[in-house]
Amino acid sequence: MTRLFGFIGIGNMGYAMLSGAANVFDKVNLTFTDVNLERLEWVNEQTGVDYCKNNSELIKETKIVILAVKPQYYSNVLTHIKEYITKQHIIISIAPGISVDSLKEQLGEETRIIRAMPNTPALVNTGMTAIAYSKDNYLEEEKKLINEFFTSFGEVVVLEERLMDSVVPIIGSSPAYVFMFIEALADGAVKLGISRQDAYKLVAQTVLGSAKMVLDTKEHPGVLKDQVCSPGGTTIEAVAALEKNGFRNAILEAVNDCYEKCIKLSK
Repeated sequence: MTRLFGFIGIGNMGYAMLSGAANVFDKVNLTFTDVNLERLEWVNEQTGVDYCKNNSELIKETKIVILAVKPQYYSNVLTHIKEYITKQHIIISIAPGISVDSLKEQLGEETRIIRAMPNTPALVNTGMTAIAYSKDNYLEEEKKLINEFFTSFGEVVVLEERLMDSVVPIIGSSPAYVFMFIEALADGAVKLGISRQDAYKLVAQTVLGSAKMVLDTKEHPGVLKDQVCSPGGTTIEAVAALEKNGFRNAILEAVNDCYEKCIKLSK
């Protein structure tokens, strides 16, 4: 093994993670592969990271392997890489709904596996990732390396594996909800005469700043909301309209439906 990290599959999520890692790790310690040759060459041009010709070559060269293919392709990929996996490897799975037990069943009980749920803001180094380690032995230096990898494109939280399905709608899918909110609020701005370009900047920066306030002040979001809502003012009027139209309930339903879909994928 000559490289630290290798990506099997380099779609949107794999590319986002690789781009972040390439800013922290020496590029000779990174590699990737994909079935699409044009994609391989494009990612190589964008990141300067060399790719492998196939999965078996990548496994032989790499210690920590990130499975970044879509869930429906996992079974086929695992079948083809099983014979090349050793006790020295660490396999990171980012697929929703696929348990550690399921992966061990296909790769072997001694395979060390980490389940991870990253999100696409990793592309701009502000991702959020939840990870769960299998109940195997990991050296402290390995855990430090894993942490350095995930923090190269954002923040990381270590959870018990039983919670990994629960974070799919909270981490993995939620950027889509936020983008929908930004788009809708920008539409409102355009309706009021603001240009589309200005609307997106106004709204996106406001969402970014609001999220930073939650993280930095550590105040309850309800407290921060109340600070914006003056008695009899314009904001409480807007909040009342959101409540009337089921804003919170829509979010809760989205989280629940996403979670239920994740559970179905695991069966």
